[in-house]
Amino acid sequence: MVTPTTSDVLKMLRQLPPNEQLRIISLALPEIEKSLGKQVRVRKSLRGLWIGAGINSKDISEARKGMMNNFPRGDI
Repeated sequence: MVTPTTSDVLKMLRQLPPNEQLRIISLALPEIEKSLGKQVRVRKSLRGLWIGAGINSKDISEARKGMMNNFPRGDI
């Protein structure tokens, strides 16, 4: 059995009248959503990402001051 490519399926779908195209899509969509629902990825927590980086409140304050030096810009 030959597996049709995406372009093959799209060509066949375009040959159908619009109401039949919609019917095919409405029948296929729940199946696709169900199969995607099974592929749940476990996400790793980002809590503690910066532990050991040595960033303290003084560093953050200095960075904020540096960003705000030219705000608002005078040329605008």
